[in-house]
Amino acid sequence: MMTEAQLGRLLPACLHQAIADLLPDRLEYYEEWLSPDGLRDGTIGLAPVSAVLGFLRTEGAAYQRVMARAGELAAAWSLAEWPALQRRIASSLPLAVRTRLALRAARKIAQSVLASSEPSARVRRGQATLRLKTSVFCLTRETQPRPLCDFYAALAVATLASFQVTSTARIESCRAMAGPACVVALDIVGAGRAEDTAIAA
Repeated sequence: MMTEAQLGRLLPACLHQAIADLLPDRLEYYEEWLSPDGLRDGTIGLAPVSAVLGFLRTEGAAYQRVMARAGELAAAWSLAEWPALQRRIASSLPLAVRTRLALRAARKIAQSVLASSEPSARVRRGQATLRLKTSVFCLTRETQPRPLCDFYAALAVATLASFQVTSTARIESCRAMAGPACVVALDIVGAGRAEDTAIAA
């Protein structure tokens, strides 16, 4: 069972900014749970975030847009902490190597969002997957009609793009739809016939 301590500081901050960007008229409402004081102190836990996600699902298509924006922000903010030299060296590596490094980075960012997600990644011949054992987005009481993993799909695509790797994502499995895990499939442009490689810790 998930605990408050397993939820990192990154997701609440990304959700708050995504709502500010895309639903500015609704920001004050959502700050009932994503309070500026809580964001600053890092005290926003699983319960308020789950409440925000539940209410966002009632906003229709805005849910997907906010989740995608939050995923992009999570990638951008996390990778901005890398030393500039390290980013330049990574960008100069062969495409297959950059792809593996990007997926490893995406896995670590996902781990920082929720410690119990146990993310893993694999790449093979221009195809990749990001798999998560658990997801804070998929803690729903009822089975959902569509996947709720838009955050992770956007996170993966944005992280790959930061490594100069173009990709598209689709959600293959989602726990909110009674799937065994949340699985994001990625088509890597120009990745060639990379060897089947599990992304290690």
